[in-house]
Amino acid sequence: MLIHYPNGKPYRPKSNEIPKIKHTGIKREKDVSFSNRGKTLEDEINETNSYYLNHQIAIIHKKPVPVQIVKVEYPSRSAAVIREAYFRTPSTTDYNGVWNGYYIDFEAKETESKTSFPLKNVHQHQVTHMEMVTNQKGIAFTIVRFSSLDRYFVVPFSVLQEAWTVMENGGRKSIPLTIFESKAYEIQPGYNPRIDYLSAIEKIIVNEEER
Repeated sequence: MLIHYPNGKPYRPKSNEIPKIKHTGIKREKDVSFSNRGKTLEDEINETNSYYLNHQIAIIHKKPVPVQIVKVEYPSRSAAVIREAYFRTPSTTDYNGVWNGYYIDFEAKETESKTSFPLKNVHQHQVTHMEMVTNQKGIAFTIVRFSSLDRYFVVPFSVLQEAWTVMENGGRKSIPLTIFESKAYEIQPGYNPRIDYLSAIEKIIVNEEER
């Protein structure tokens, strides 16, 4: 099925490319199997969100994207096949929800690079959206997976915004891995939940309150 963005460009799916805060109460278990191999970051986040929901830790969902269908074929009376469609509006971020009284809103990205994260993977309207969320006291961030390294990072919006500003001023068009290691929060994947990104959000909140 061919899907277009609102500007008409074809859509290509992502590549299998100090007050004390109450803790989530999550017991982390090491992943001792190979069952997660081949899964995308989106798969892993969806599984994590299901764990959060089932254990009444947080309510976080993937945002639905409205699509306008323009071409449908009917190979039989009982079946319809969508051949072409358009996104009605530009997407903002992948996920949003509420946890422990905080509104959170984030994007999930993957890269096969071992040294940096290309900013071309992020769009201007997503940066604008996250900035608006932050201005309303929400928590905006990006989860980035370096798939070749099997490393996961929660990147506060302030880090992305700083790199984006540098790029707009003619500077570097990617974020080096060293910046992730020094300014972001690395997540060690586990079994249940697979990616406990809320533990990193706790640290982001504490750091913001200390400023």
